[in-house]
Amino acid sequence: MRKSDRVAEVGAWALEHGHRLLLAATGGRFPKNLMGMLPVELHTVGRKSGKPYANLLTSPVHDDQRIVVVASKGGHSDHPDWYKNAVATPEVTVTVDGVTRPMVARTATAQERAQLWPTIVKVYRGYAGYQRNTDREIPLLILEG
Repeated sequence: MRKSDRVAEVGAWALEHGHRLLLAATGGRFPKNLMGMLPVELHTVGRKSGKPYANLLTSPVHDDQRIVVVASKGGHSDHPDWYKNAVATPEVTVTVDGVTRPMVARTATAQERAQLWPTIVKVYRGYAGYQRNTDREIPLLILEG
């Protein structure tokens, strides 16, 4: 594992678990906004294990019809497992503000990504740095429902 991959992995883990601690400490009331983005809990099924998984993510672009999440893994050289799971089994559930609803996940097309990426980077500049730190194109997962 590259040193930068290890740093990205630790950073992603710390952000997710810090978010979980804040939610637990405040009874799910905080945070409603994280670095200008909507906090989202994505529920997937493991592509190998078949087990349920939940990951706390942020959405820089969202509306009543869709939620867009960025599979950055902090600039790691590999896609995050939650993304791989959602691609393998696109029927997911999403919890936002304590409300859970079924959604269907799909990877943004090249055209959609080109359109969304500038807005995403405007909301959180860190994504541009993550993209510079990896050879892979960071995919966008669009959740619709």
